[in-house]
Amino acid sequence: MVTATFRFYEELNDFLAPKRRKQEFTVPCAQAATTKHMIEALGVPHTEVELILVNGESVGFSYLLQDGDRVAVYPRFEAMDVTPLLRVREQPLRQPRFVADAHLGGLAHMLRMLGYDTLYDNHFDDDEIVVIAERDGRIVLTRDRELLKRRAVTHGCYVHALKSEAQLREVVERLDLTRSARPFTRCLHCNMPLRPVDKASVLDRLPPRVRAHYERFSLCDGCGRVYWEGSHWRNMRRALDGLLPVDPIVEDD
Repeated sequence: MVTATFRFYEELNDFLAPKRRKQEFTVPCAQAATTKHMIEALGVPHTEVELILVNGESVGFSYLLQDGDRVAVYPRFEAMDVTPLLRVREQPLRQPRFVADAHLGGLAHMLRMLGYDTLYDNHFDDDEIVVIAERDGRIVLTRDRELLKRRAVTHGCYVHALKSEAQLREVVERLDLTRSARPFTRCLHCNMPLRPVDKASVLDRLPPRVRAHYERFSLCDGCGRVYWEGSHWRNMRRALDGLLPVDPIVEDD
């Protein structure tokens, strides 16, 4: 029988049975079991893993476990660059384009607020999400770990928090989105980019109060909505306070 000793690090421990967290443990492995098979059998979706070391050497998900192997499994490294060691994916783990499952509508809305291309429909089923992620190279956002275990899902993020604002903070911090955020540059409703427009070109579509008090506007060419820096924009700015530096651009509807 093949046995291997595993040690999972940092937030990966959240997926393990309590008695296995933050310590080494030895388990029997199926014949011809790969690292991916065993990591997921232990409860950790492969999309959460950034680095695997077997006996001190970096390996990929297809490595066949041998009797006595010592396996260390790591999430994303925040404090150091381990790019030369990575073997688990052909491409970088995270690109800032997303597809969110049906339970994360609030998070999807807030990611669009930060300018991130985020597909969401509360009628998406798991199969549709997998197809979209594979087709577009999107990161799957979900609270369903079984969805992240799908072989076709190569980029994903398990969302631990329950409330939208906490979810946004978790995703921004975990995926290091601060530097690439472009707040208020994407339509909150249809996900299309916004473009600045002259006030005169949308004047007939503005309420009287808005015509009198605002001068900067953006337009969504997808759904035709007009945005300006009104009360809704200010509420969204407050939601971002302390999360990342925000340059006011344009929002409100």
